[in-house]
Amino acid sequence: MSDLKNDRFIRSLLKKPVDKTPVWMMRQAGRYLPEYREIRAQAGSFMNLCTNPELACEVTLQPLERFDFDAAILFSDILTIPDAMGLGLYFSEGEGPRFKNPVRTAADIHKLPIPDPEMELKYVIDAVRLIRKTLQGRVPLIGFSGSPWTLATYMVEGSSSKTFSKVKGLMFEQPHLMHEMLDKLAQSVAIYLNAQIAAGAQTVMLFDTWGGSLGTEEYLEFSLRYAKQVRALLNTTQDGQQIPTILFTKGGGQWLEPMAESGYDALGLDWQTDIHLARARVGERVALQGNMDPITLYANPEVIKSKVSTILDKYGAGSGHVFNLGHGILPDINPDHVKTMVDAVHDFSKPYHKQKEEE
Repeated sequence: MSDLKNDRFIRSLLKKPVDKTPVWMMRQAGRYLPEYREIRAQAGSFMNLCTNPELACEVTLQPLERFDFDAAILFSDILTIPDAMGLGLYFSEGEGPRFKNPVRTAADIHKLPIPDPEMELKYVIDAVRLIRKTLQGRVPLIGFSGSPWTLATYMVEGSSSKTFSKVKGLMFEQPHLMHEMLDKLAQSVAIYLNAQIAAGAQTVMLFDTWGGSLGTEEYLEFSLRYAKQVRALLNTTQDGQQIPTILFTKGGGQWLEPMAESGYDALGLDWQTDIHLARARVGERVALQGNMDPITLYANPEVIKSKVSTILDKYGAGSGHVFNLGHGILPDINPDHVKTMVDAVHDFSKPYHKQKEEE
């Protein structure tokens, strides 16, 4: 497939035969690695690191030097689009992302622009180009964005939230305004992901981190509807190759059936969803990615291996499974435990796959 030396990840997303289950990890380029913390200190701030393509490339590739991951994921942040819309993204130590100019009024929504990725987000697109070139086909590169609903939650709340009272209040009281905002965000996300694909991303993932905060009717109307709109606008063929797409709604296990009909090639699962039941529910419609509890990586190696074995066994034989955590790795995890997980996935998964067929 293309110039890839290891196309196991792409093949699994497309439900093609593989020799063993591929594995990567959300936030695999990040604070649990001492070499990342060195570069972060050198950059001076998280945003300086994100906006420097050379440093973003370096930290994207760091985990591949330690672990036998089957994919690299662009080092960036899910909130780059709202920042490019003029909301003023910044990070407070210990408090996460914040916006200087949150969206609170109809006028704020009306004036939101749709950013040009080659202008306001050029640093991300340049990083994708550089990473793809530097990888030299070693493994595929994953591009990503936050989902329209998840971006909206941060934009209206102004930061992370436990109750989402502001954004849900807007949604319930002035749904027309929320739809206007989400439509702009869906267009922006699609343009952004298409630019990443054109620059070299070989698969793209939509992170709907806060979709699980909604009730069923609201999830379908305000989250999944716009994830589907993004998918419909994506250019999923590049240089003759299919670009697989992944949708991950944290806390969305109860909506797997409508998610499986949304057009994405794969669904990410959090650790609260049973992967055996999930596979039975979605059938052959989509691949599944997940779904070990990130806290498992605090445990000793034998516990980690046992959990890997259980998840592989629950998924069962055949392709269509990408092993991952159910959410991002935590900052104080021992990197040696990550190696235990990655190696166990590759070692234990071989019996579940028939000999890879020649295409």
